[in-house]
Amino acid sequence: MFPGFDALPEVLRPLAHEPSEPVEQPVTRPPRQSLVDCAVYADAHRLPGEWSYAAALARTREIQLLRPEGPTAFVWVGLHEPNTSDMREVADIFGLHPLAVEHAVSAYQRPKVERYDDTVFLVLKTVTYVPHESVTADRKIVETGEIMVFVGQDFVITVRHGEHGGLSAVRKRLEADPEHLRLGPYSVLHAIADDVVDHYLEVSLLIEADVDSIEEAAFAPGSTLDVEPIYLLKREVVELRRCVSPLSGAFQRLQADNKDLISREVRRYLRDVADHQAEAADQIASYNEMLNSLVHAALARVGMQQNNDMRRISAWAGMLAVPTAIAGIYGMNFDNMPELHWSYAYPVVLGTMATICLLLYRTFRRNNWL
Repeated sequence: MFPGFDALPEVLRPLAHEPSEPVEQPVTRPPRQSLVDCAVYADAHRLPGEWSYAAALARTREIQLLRPEGPTAFVWVGLHEPNTSDMREVADIFGLHPLAVEHAVSAYQRPKVERYDDTVFLVLKTVTYVPHESVTADRKIVETGEIMVFVGQDFVITVRHGEHGGLSAVRKRLEADPEHLRLGPYSVLHAIADDVVDHYLEVSLLIEADVDSIEEAAFAPGSTLDVEPIYLLKREVVELRRCVSPLSGAFQRLQADNKDLISREVRRYLRDVADHQAEAADQIASYNEMLNSLVHAALARVGMQQNNDMRRISAWAGMLAVPTAIAGIYGMNFDNMPELHWSYAYPVVLGTMATICLLLYRTFRRNNWL
């Protein structure tokens, strides 16, 4: 009999006795660095004990065999950055397709959904917001990771890459919600997707504050706009868009192409997640357009500043051209030059230079060139 027998629901107590044929019982799992958790769920409750992969799958199928119309049973295995040997062991026991296993090890996949026979493979990009003093100082606003989900008839395997996006909170919420967990392994897929998309909305709202601060600085009177923070923020928004936007098509295919695997109730929940994902994608697209406008405004402002600088330079060059020309003429050392021997010639020439320069200065000032 399993440890914690008295804590099991009444419907599962007959299943907790020793079966007529020997089945591998829960064992202390070997120390795998990539293994986060391996649990068996039956009738929306987690069975006590620690399980190896083979024991968990065997116990799940035994429950389904003994009570085919009874409680839903499945295995949920959580892995964090597994290596090739770890994934090969999981693939051999649960019958995963080699291509999907290769993607799970290498990571850096585009968000997508694929189907291999009766197994659905979903890739999600996780995002987290990095608190910062300024965009220019920290140069990093959004960190990304990946969650890959394999869902079969009696198992869920989650493979996570990155230091954030842990699923322990999702697992606890599901275990505290038996009605949702009773919907089977695809309820786990929904819960994971819902948690990831909720983080999209949270991060997009936090980025909005950064966009607003840059927009305010861009159009503040007398401010000097630096283009670099705009480009840095746009880079982060583009990275966020690459995480969110591809899921629109993935969620549509997940619901449309897998009706034979996913129950109607779970598809309703997935439609709600798709709506939230579309909302996040629209927000991110609006931020991208706003940053494009700020880039154009910054470039226009730089162009205007350059035009003003060129007008000032031209004005000063025009004023300096007059005394330069007069001095150049009188510096040619010809014998017969007007007023060359007149005693007042020198001050008259200097006065003429100053008068012409003053008239030019007033003209340029009136035309806002200076």
